Amino acid sequence: MIVDLRSDTVTRPSKGMYQAMINAPLGDDVFAEDPTVKQLEEKVAAMFGKQAGIYCPSGTMANQIAIKLHTNPMDEVICDRLSHIYNYENGAWAFHSGVSIRLVEAERGIMQPHHISDNILPRHDWYPRTKLVVAENTCNKGGGSFYKWDELVALSNTCKQNKLKFHLDGARVFNALTETPDINTQALGGLFNSLSICISKGLGAPVGSVLVGDGEDMARARFYRKAFGGGMRQAGILAAACIYALDNNISKLKEDHKRAKAIENCLKQQSYIADIEPVDTNLILFSLENGITGEQFVSKMKENNIITVPVDAKKVRLVTHLDFTDDMLNYTLNVLNALF
Repeated sequence: MIVDLRSDTVTRPSKGMYQAMINAPLGDDVFAEDPTVKQLEEKVAAMFGKQAGIYCPSGTMANQIAIKLHTNPMDEVICDRLSHIYNYENGAWAFHSGVSIRLVEAERGIMQPHHISDNILPRHDWYPRTKLVVAENTCNKGGGSFYKWDELVALSNTCKQNKLKFHLDGARVFNALTETPDINTQALGGLFNSLSICISKGLGAPVGSVLVGDGEDMARARFYRKAFGGGMRQAGILAAACIYALDNNISKLKEDHKRAKAIENCLKQQSYIADIEPVDTNLILFSLENGITGEQFVSKMKENNIITVPVDAKKVRLVTHLDFTDDMLNYTLNVLNALF
């Protein structure tokens, strides 16, 4: 048995998903002629109450297109220091859009209104212009932390009051929605100018995110997607997997969260754990004790056929997902109990 806990991106298509891909009607999406891509884009846009969507090969591309849409060169973007757009997107905001980033330090990446209002720059000719706020839900480096409804409303209102655009990096937005049943997708969409909805993480599709927003923005987004190298041809074979994932896998996220909590409870009992972030969704982020490095932990786990990844010298992240079964969970708990 090989257990892969590096990410929820390691899942493989199920038989049902493969069948949907095989049966998908196809066309050339660069000519806007792929019916399955159109179906996916319309489905996600309607789900979040937006006029249109555009299918992108990755969440990084969707986020970077959104930054390009909402800013001009020499503008500034506010985000938390843990944000994916800052830490894991290759500085693409500078490369593609010519903007700067102003980092705030919130609790586990969950920003509050003062983080925005305190960081809006005055209009002087020696400052960049603050134009965009990006929130991440759930926050990867925050250990899967998520926003509550009142927090999102307050952030959205602060952006509107200060004439700032508001984008959601919804990398694991369905994990967040699973834990906030009082928030529906359309209400969530109404708080943002644009949302990047990833379908290749917790929902198990092999490729893709959908960027949604108003019609004019999405027309420009298509133009930028082509410039970024994201124009795809018979992409319906991939879009079909996304449609299947949206129709069949959202309800399964609760099981991922339960398994993550079981791992958290096990780790809390281990002497080699120094600290563990509260496990809110499917991410488990912890620090190691007694001089044990992240690489040593990863090596010991690999000896037991469990693949993990260090975050830094002292931290490790585990991620539960669709392909992580109860048998794998029980095996993992036994290994963790005997690891050191």
